[in-house]
Amino acid sequence: MPSVFEPPDLGPTVGPFPIAGLVRRARRIVGLSQMRMARFAKVAPSTVARVEAGSLTPSLAVLERLLGAAGLYLVAVDQDGRVVLPMEVWDDTRDGANRRYPAHLNTILDPEPGEWWADIYGLARPPETYHRSRADREARRRRSQWEVRVAKYRNVSPPPDPRSWYRD
Repeated sequence: MPSVFEPPDLGPTVGPFPIAGLVRRARRIVGLSQMRMARFAKVAPSTVARVEAGSLTPSLAVLERLLGAAGLYLVAVDQDGRVVLPMEVWDDTRDGANRRYPAHLNTILDPEPGEWWADIYGLARPPETYHRSRADREARRRRSQWEVRVAKYRNVSPPPDPRSWYRD
């Protein structure tokens, strides 16, 4: 009876790429021996050997040092291969209780009319704020994407402009 082919276990991966193969490729790109790579990455030579053999899964810090020894960097990319940049951290931007604004919200510095959730109530506008409503944030994001990607959405009618929701 014919056996079903099963691909070999390549060990831990970064996305679809086996870590052992990435480290071997990085080392060979710059022509380093395992000993020299270990010295540059400040790890034991046995660590490089075990990672390349697939018998050791390195921590993120060790993997960064191993790849860094070859002049490579770990980055996050989206589905289209674009590098994802980290969110900005504004240490001097805090709310009235000296707390950071929630990380999942987009902070707005010097909001314009219609950008603050309490504009509809006529309250004084603060120096910084964020969009409270998830629906509002998503509507603004969709509208922004439509405005920026004109060629992609050429034959698509525009989504409603959420800024008009707050105008008199």
